[in-house]
Amino acid sequence: MKKFLYFLKILAPFVLMAGILWWMYRGTDVRHLFQEGCSSLNWWWMSLSLLFGIVPLVFRSLRWRMALKPLGETMSVRTANNVIYVSYAASLVIPRVGEVARCGMLKRFAGVSFSKSLGTVVSERVVDSILMLLLALFSFVSQLPQFMVFLRTTGFDAHALVGRFTTTGWWVTILCAVFGIGFAIYVLFRLRLLKQTRVRLQGFWDGLVSLRRLRHPILYIFYSIGIWIGYFLHFYIAFFAFSFTSDIGILPALLIFSVGSFAVLVPTPNGAGPWHFAVKTMLILYGVAEAPAILFALLVHTIQTLLIAVLGVIGWADLLWFTTPPENAVENAENAVKIAGNTAENAGNTTENAENTAKNAENTAGNAGDTRQS
Repeated sequence: MKKFLYFLKILAPFVLMAGILWWMYRGTDVRHLFQEGCSSLNWWWMSLSLLFGIVPLVFRSLRWRMALKPLGETMSVRTANNVIYVSYAASLVIPRVGEVARCGMLKRFAGVSFSKSLGTVVSERVVDSILMLLLALFSFVSQLPQFMVFLRTTGFDAHALVGRFTTTGWWVTILCAVFGIGFAIYVLFRLRLLKQTRVRLQGFWDGLVSLRRLRHPILYIFYSIGIWIGYFLHFYIAFFAFSFTSDIGILPALLIFSVGSFAVLVPTPNGAGPWHFAVKTMLILYGVAEAPAILFALLVHTIQTLLIAVLGVIGWADLLWFTTPPENAVENAENAVKIAGNTAENAGNTTENAENTAKNAENTAGNAGDTRQS
């Protein structure tokens, strides 16, 4: 039963993705649409867009190193970059697994504490969430009329959704949440492995509050803002690769980007499906015809996904073939010490043999002198 539930958990995002994409592209000759789009695509602009797709990942690795340094954990920039690349690629296979996977890879290839690195990842998510909300708030306010049209087009009615909850319903929800949290805490502290759990939680907490001990907080903020600027430019520059989106302004593009960012939160591989639907709908609201809007969503998402996959393969190959795990490094150091010890011992034996030879020569000379006197 557990294996079935685990399999279902992995399969569900792919089913959701396939269902949304089928619904969007039903009745469309996707192959012809893709070929037509690639032939009319301005690859110079798209190449520049892909460059800004790499920049946020590099900034993310640099920011991660900063957060881990106050905890006494270090790693090379190269290892950090590779781990980030692989973690993003891993999320293409199993949504959201990349966050945990990168902590595991960092422990394997750099010897960094898993619990501490996971705590810093949570800190990153808090910072990223704040920046994403601020960005979304600014874009929504600047483009409020268009956003209201988007909500009506998608059939979202906030008043109707909230109205379904009665006072009793709200109280039941709150009590269930409190009970669930209280029960989880009780079970946690009743576990036999309480000491080990506390150690892990302490490492997690250390990572979570590591931002308070940053040596260069301004640089950390710079990296965080740079990540989101890079994400936006990665998306916005792609507009100039198509004739039908090149005249869309930066503020409308920022709103489309914000809506797409929220759509990616739906757990499908790289947001496929929800992202296509959100971006296509927003482009239509800004005057793009439905067929070109569908083409934009299909091509841009496919190319950006391929970039992540290629970076993941490169990062994984570099980690496997050119990165020495800490346990191997320690073993090599121990072997070097042993070799040095053996060399010193052999040198000592050689010196001792030389001294014995000299003594023997001296004794021989003495015996020869005694013989002459006789």
